[in-house]
Amino acid sequence: MKIIRTIILVGTLALALSGCKSLYGRYERPQVAANGLFRDTLSAADTLATPDTLSLGHWAWRDVFTDSQLQTLIQKALDNNPNLLNAALNIEMAKAQIKAAKLAFLPQFAFTPQGTVSHYNEKTVQSYDLTVAASWNVSLFGGLTAAKRAAQTSLIQMEDYQLSVKTSLVSGVANLYYTLLMLDRQMELVQEMEMLTQKTWKQMEAMKNGRMGYRSTAVQAAEANYYSVLTRKADLKRQLREMENSLSLLLGEPAQFVPRGKLADQSLPGNFSTGVGIQLLRNRPDIHANEMALATCFYNVEKARSMFYPNITINAMGGFSNGKGMVNPGQWLLSAVGSLTQPIFMNGRLTAGLRVAEAKYQQAYNTWQNSIFKAGAEVSNALVLYNTSQEKSAIEQKQIEVLKKNVEHTHMLLDMAGSTYLEVITAESKLLNAQLSKVTDDFHKMQAVVNLYQALGGGTR
Repeated sequence: MKIIRTIILVGTLALALSGCKSLYGRYERPQVAANGLFRDTLSAADTLATPDTLSLGHWAWRDVFTDSQLQTLIQKALDNNPNLLNAALNIEMAKAQIKAAKLAFLPQFAFTPQGTVSHYNEKTVQSYDLTVAASWNVSLFGGLTAAKRAAQTSLIQMEDYQLSVKTSLVSGVANLYYTLLMLDRQMELVQEMEMLTQKTWKQMEAMKNGRMGYRSTAVQAAEANYYSVLTRKADLKRQLREMENSLSLLLGEPAQFVPRGKLADQSLPGNFSTGVGIQLLRNRPDIHANEMALATCFYNVEKARSMFYPNITINAMGGFSNGKGMVNPGQWLLSAVGSLTQPIFMNGRLTAGLRVAEAKYQQAYNTWQNSIFKAGAEVSNALVLYNTSQEKSAIEQKQIEVLKKNVEHTHMLLDMAGSTYLEVITAESKLLNAQLSKVTDDFHKMQAVVNLYQALGGGTR
């Protein structure tokens, strides 16, 4: 005990002489710019000023995505997605690292039995040592504490990563599902236009054969317009198959047909709020993960700083020995040794290690700050996409109503030979393009809700 007290006294004296700084310090969140992250959708300069604290990011995903088939697909992805399963395994590994860091505070024991048999001068000598060795690193200067806290923040980071994967997964499944619904609706419109353009082609062909003034060029133009629609149909078939394959991959299943509803039957929130910018620090798991990476770097700096101070180790040994065959029966043997190691000529290397740790801390801070700005940009982009798509969809609906009348009138005039084949083909093409554009913008409005939900940190509950 006298030896141990002497070692501790020497260590304390060395600590005082070295001017120990920030040992056993705890991470505190540094100042970060989080105000004015969301741009106003109607102003080029102003930022959103929302007094509420409950945003779309607080909603459970089942409350946002109410389609029963979509809910089934999301739940299947949460159960089977390989990336999410791997994220859970990362958490288990982080927990094991924490356990190892905590055990480092305890003495280490080793049982080291030895035995020999010697023969000389017609005599046989048997010797044995049944000893247990113990070693204890006394962490007076924060090295082990910093390592334990770094492991703890790493665990939190892994848990945040799991939530981030979950958020991306929920949003990814929803986006692909709505993409399929959009393509289904576009396929319906193309099939309707296929029948219309085929009718126009056959009508012009009959009028040409009836010698009503239509030449072969008119028939050829109508036929080409029909084939153009078929080309679009083939392209949509390819896109549908690719989207189904991508969605199946997220579900952790082989590529297959995905059961789904109709685009017109979907209902998504239209009145939502973004909350305040500082909420992203709590809601977004990827942002919080970056902050935990920052905290880990903080404790790594603490650990690097502790390397400048003495390292105290206590070694003890006890056991039963016959003293190389000299004492029989054997006797108990007990010993304890304390050692103190103070770096003297390693200062350059230790300083370099500290500077590296500090530089990594600054890098982690920059990454964290940038992730907050990126999240704010994602929220702003989702808001402007929603508003723009809603505005365009309303305009396109009026355009479609006008173009439908135009197609009807041109066909009536065609029957009376009062319009040219170009007017008919042009009217049909404009109508199809307007219909497809409206479906796309309706999808973009739905996609904006999904993107906003993800950008605000939703999808985790």
